[in-house]
Formats: sequence, C-alpha cells, structure tokens
Amino acid sequence: MKQFIALVAILLGGCAAQGGLNIKEMGSFHVGGREHTVSGQPIKTVMFTVGGAPAKLDPNGVYQVEQMYVQYFVPANGRGTLPLLMWHGGGLTGVTYETTPDGRPGWLQYFIGQGWTVYNSDAVERGRSGWAMTPEVFKGDPVFLTKENPFERFRIGAGAGSYNKDPAKMKLMPGSQFPHEGYDNFTKQGVPRWTTTDNAIIAAYTALVDKVCPCIVLAHSQGGPFAFKVAQARPDKVKALALVEPAGFGDMATAGVLKNTPILTVFGDYIEQDSRWPTIRGNVLRFLGEVGKAGGKYEVVDLPKIGVTGNSHMMMMDRNSDEVAGVIQKWLALQGFVR
Repeated sequence: MKQFIALVAILLGGCAAQGGLNIKEMGSFHVGGREHTVSGQPIKTVMFTVGGAPAKLDPNGVYQVEQMYVQYFVPANGRGTLPLLMWHGGGLTGVTYETTPDGRPGWLQYFIGQGWTVYNSDAVERGRSGWAMTPEVFKGDPVFLTKENPFERFRIGAGAGSYNKDPAKMKLMPGSQFPHEGYDNFTKQGVPRWTTTDNAIIAAYTALVDKVCPCIVLAHSQGGPFAFKVAQARPDKVKALALVEPAGFGDMATAGVLKNTPILTVFGDYIEQDSRWPTIRGNVLRFLGEVGKAGGKYEVVDLPKIGVTGNSHMMMMDRNSDEVAGVIQKWLALQGFVR
C-alpha cells in the first residue's frame, strides 16, 4: 500500500523537493446525466477495425448523455474543513488544474498538499465526460479554437498577431508570467465546446454538489457563472466561492440568496488593456454589489494591486501560480475553512 501511495504522489507531480503528497484515498465516478432516445435513423454498415468484418449498426435506441466525470483525492493530512471542488473554464477540462504546460505541479497538487480533499471534474461534453450525438442531443455546432486564439484572448500575447510557433518570436504582454515556451503544450489541452449546453453542465454540477457537499467551489472563467448559479440553487451546500476571473455572473434577481456565502474573485493583470475584460469584470462586480446589498460578504482581489503582477487569464499555469494559489489559500483560512 505504501508503494502504491508513493506511486500516486509521483503521478500527481509531488516531487521530493515538496516532500511528496500523502494520499489516503483516490478514485473517480460519473455523476448526473440522463437517458435520451434516438429514433428514425437509418441502419449503417460499419467496419470497426481494419481487416475485420463489416457490422450492422442501428443508431436507434436509448443513450446515456450529459454525465460528468469527477476524480477525487483525499489527503492523509486533511486540514480543509470541507471538500474543495475545482471547475474549469470553456473549451478546457480538469487538466487545467493538473500539471502546468512547462511541467510544474498544478493547483490540484498545491491544494491537496495544503490538506484539502479535492474533486476535479471534466464538465459535460468535455474530456472523460464524453460527447453526445449532435444535433440530436447537443444542438448547434461545436466551437474549436485556433492555436493563436487563446494566446491573444487570454492576455498572454500582446494582441492580434502576437502568436508565433517560435517562442523566441512570440510577442508577450510586458512582464508576462505565462510559461510561453510551454504554450504549444497548453493548446493540446483544448477540446471542442458547445454554446448550447449550459443547462446540462449546470445540472451535472448541481448533482455533484448534492452528492459530496457541503463544500467550497473554486472555479475558473466559464466555470464562474456556473458556480454562481449552482450556489444560488444550493446555498445550504455551497459554503464559499473562490472564483478566478469568472467570465459571467449568476441570476441578478436572486443574488441575495448568496448573502451567507463568502465570495472571493481574483483578477490578473492587463485587464484594462483588453477589449473584453473590463466589461466582463464590471458585470461581475455589479452582481457582487447586489450580493452586498443583501448583506453578503465578498472580496475582489486585483493581483497587480497587491504586488502580484504579470498574470494571464490562465494564472493557475503562470510561473507564479503557487503565489496566486497562496492568495486563495489565505482567504480560505481567514474564512475559517482551514483547521
């Protein structure tokens, strides 16, 4: 058993310099989803393997769709008083929180090392959660991103035309902390996403909260508005929100439901230089203002204002990712969630 735990620590990136990770338990499961019946489709002939025999495939019948994959880790030295759920952004998976593009341990390892039981998931339609038939289940077309798109849009590069295959020729934001030499590795994490599956994603996240909470949700980008909405639906189970550049907000009319839910929002650098993020940030602050009017407690941390500079939208991958994680860890401790 000790050898197995040591192997898990290696796989998670817990290096000897950090003392490794002492994992008591780990596992995975799927949660949520529904059955969907397809009918009226023609029977097809399919060759499943080269050199095999053709087979008749009837696509009509009942399918399992819209489930979500979740992996969990329970440390031996548990210090977090509640489970910590990690929700990723659009076009990405739980890999966001694993190993950084330049090979350093990610936030998954950081927070496990701080004693948190962590649940890291792949949202509906992403990664190991799997696809469903389209357009029968997922309406519309999936969105795919070019290699240049995140470089320019995630405030890594200095605007249009800043990406180059050669890291030496990339035009970075001044003082950028993103490990640009690993950018190509980052683009390999990208997966297609739909713009029509929000309700299914929220349903699966809600099912996860019902299964494992009370808990704290740490969410990034697209995961932010999902976290707001699930917390509004389950205010008795989501005890705090730690949101990293949330790309949207919750239901404005019922913002006051979160009056007893401490909320942290963290924003990186270069916000004012971006064409979109001042508006996005302003909308989030407007929502938080409504929470505040109801007596809720929230904190907005603009990293440059506290001396943490150069952070992109993907700050959990930036070179100072542990420093940013430390800001979140300190806030969680101040809320009384650390033993």
